Amino acid sequence: MFSTIFGLPAHPLIVHAVVVLVPLAALSGLVVAVWPTARARYAPVALAIATPALLAVPLATHTGEQLQDHVRDTALVDRHAQMAEGLLPFMALLWVGLAVLVGVQWYGRRRAAEEAGRAGRREAAAYGGRTRTTTYGQRTGWMSYVGVGAAVVTVLASLASGVQVVRIGHSGSEAAWHGVATGSAHSSGPHH
Repeated sequence: MFSTIFGLPAHPLIVHAVVVLVPLAALSGLVVAVWPTARARYAPVALAIATPALLAVPLATHTGEQLQDHVRDTALVDRHAQMAEGLLPFMALLWVGLAVLVGVQWYGRRRAAEEAGRAGRREAAAYGGRTRTTTYGQRTGWMSYVGVGAAVVTVLASLASGVQVVRIGHSGSEAAWHGVATGSAHSSGPHH
């Protein structure tokens, strides 16, 4: 794998994708998990955001490991590397939760369309041209339980991913900039 992009270390550049996409995926995951109207419309969009976010995490981790071989080994760098290892499981759970929510929505719409077709125009006219469905696109049955479970997993994974990416980013900033501000303040201060 590559360790530089245009002569610069790849890790700080790739981390920007994680810093933008993971919080966006976490926020969109929370919204579609707790808001049924948003879920019906935007669950596929949330999954589309979570997919590159999920892929960016191991790429950032890998390039970070490559960069770690070229920087001074400190406790801050080690802490940052250890924390970064914990993001992938949370993002994988977020992705799976969203994928299941999308699948439940698709299945519910398909089943509702089949039921409407069987019931004919009478049922469609009784509900103003559309069929009734529950929050998870399913009237009854085990799919509603799957939808609730997926929503819970999505909420928990969204919160965990969001918190973890902030913690990792903070530890990475500490590792990269520790002592820089204090050192430059002393050297650029007024000379008497």
